[in-house]
Amino acid sequence: MDALLTRISYHFRNSGLLTLALTHPSVARAQNNQRLEFLGDAVLGLVVARILYDLYPGEQEGELARRHAALVRGETLTDVAREIALGDALHIGASETQGGGRDNASNLEDALEALIGAIYLDGGMEAAEAFIVPRWTEMARKTEAPPKDAKTALQEWAQARGLPVPNYALVESTGPAHAPQFTIEVTVQGYPPAQAQAASKRVAEQAAAGMLLEKLQHA
Repeated sequence: MDALLTRISYHFRNSGLLTLALTHPSVARAQNNQRLEFLGDAVLGLVVARILYDLYPGEQEGELARRHAALVRGETLTDVAREIALGDALHIGASETQGGGRDNASNLEDALEALIGAIYLDGGMEAAEAFIVPRWTEMARKTEAPPKDAKTALQEWAQARGLPVPNYALVESTGPAHAPQFTIEVTVQGYPPAQAQAASKRVAEQAAAGMLLEKLQHA
């Protein structure tokens, strides 16, 4: 835990908040990081929105929204979590550890949001910004054009052809509560569907959309 504090250049006044942020639901059903994850998600979203507002004064809402989606998506959070070796500090159950839980993308994404929430509660918005702004500003500047996530691109593909918006359906949910797997199917009217599986519905939807879009573009 001390090594993590050194890597993030922040020291908690209330160490209990850090402990809570690092506690996976497989360890404690009640006192875990899920509430802090909820808070951290909102804090991150607000700070990233301000970063983009300042960096790209000539862009409209839709362009900024696409940049925002790319910067707060699970893959981006997982990359940041791995950069600070967050997985090494997680408190997770034995079975979760044996299953590779310390490097599980969903666990890392949740824990990073919880860490941001804990920093916010401990040190206020200034402390949260000190953690977020340098990292996310660098990533925001590397994006030359507003990116489109797979779901957005698929929806635009369908609408450009006068079709209804794609439909996403949960096909199956398997695995234990602390390590679920969701199978999502996406359908565009008149075309065969595509399915994808991931540890979160959001990631599975994006993966399914990407698979279907690739098929449609090469049909």
